[in-house]
Amino acid sequence: MRNTGCSSLPREVLSQFAIYGELEFVEPFGSGHINHTYRSQWNQAGTRVRYTHQRINEKVFVRPDEVMENIERVTRHIAEKLKREGTADRSRRVLSVVPSWDGKSWVRDDHGGWWRTYLFIEGTHSLEVVQSPGEARFLGKSVGCFQKQLADLEGPRLHETIPDFHHMEKRYVRFYDAVSQDLCRRVKDAEAEIAFMRENEERGGMLIRALKSGAIPERICHNDTKMNNILIDDQDKDARCVVDLDTVMPGTSLFDVGDLIRTVTARAEEDEQDIALVAFDCTLFEGLINGYLSEASEFLLPGEKALIPESGRNITQIMALRFLTDYLEGDHYYKTTRPRHNLDRCRNQIARIRSMDCQWQAILDMTAAISKGNQPQAGP
Repeated sequence: MRNTGCSSLPREVLSQFAIYGELEFVEPFGSGHINHTYRSQWNQAGTRVRYTHQRINEKVFVRPDEVMENIERVTRHIAEKLKREGTADRSRRVLSVVPSWDGKSWVRDDHGGWWRTYLFIEGTHSLEVVQSPGEARFLGKSVGCFQKQLADLEGPRLHETIPDFHHMEKRYVRFYDAVSQDLCRRVKDAEAEIAFMRENEERGGMLIRALKSGAIPERICHNDTKMNNILIDDQDKDARCVVDLDTVMPGTSLFDVGDLIRTVTARAEEDEQDIALVAFDCTLFEGLINGYLSEASEFLLPGEKALIPESGRNITQIMALRFLTDYLEGDHYYKTTRPRHNLDRCRNQIARIRSMDCQWQAILDMTAAISKGNQPQAGP
């Protein structure tokens, strides 16, 4: 038994969740940028069961109750749909929210912190770097399936858990404020990156302008579909569950496929410092889009499909902008482990954009061919 004192995960938090049995241990878990995550193991009448516990970062998610209301609605909808379809292994295909003893989806600790608990999904892992078109394909398919599962979610509009999360124009306003104020005296170290952002501002606003004008529809989307938010079965290597649902809210489907393109098509992690290793891989892109459109073609409109290539460039740019802005502001948002970590992340994203630009026509041609081959079948 280890760490049963729960110094980082207060005992009063664990005792408020509807968990039976004897606690065996608690340990830190995961490497997310935003929330603090722990995993516990319990002996329940001789069966060992594990749970994931997270303290919600209320500096990022200022209304944690609304975050959890969204998550409850989304997970319940997917779980009911899987049940109607007779899907096996349902508890490993959607997150299971563990309620508190009084029925809430969250609890508060003695210092006012917000906590939630999920049933831990056993026998899975996530990827940091994709090694093959096959891996890219099932990652794309899993996000297309996730969007399709939520396309018919009824009821009121989901809460915006981070308003204007992918609003490029407003991100630029904050970026220019950070540059002009230069409170941390870091502008001199990022002149090339700042220049790149200035040069690409107009193109970077393409998706948000299309959404605002109604050229593409608002849909429910995940908004943070980097590949390590998709759990993969250890045995059959197939995707099992989309996780990290804090940012599930209204947006455009292109935000999700764009983040997949950003993370899947580069054979390097997002904070790789050797820029020579960062390059856009067309074979991974082909597998990814084939998988995504195999699920999403039946509900996407032609205008959405046409903007798929631009979505990858757009989301890569917005992440570069966010990393750079956080660096200029003093590294308040993203966790860092070294000096200039966020600047390295920004440079990495810019290298991905430049590699995409060098292959742009091939990307356009490939997307058009895949889209044509994935047209939904006409009805009888």
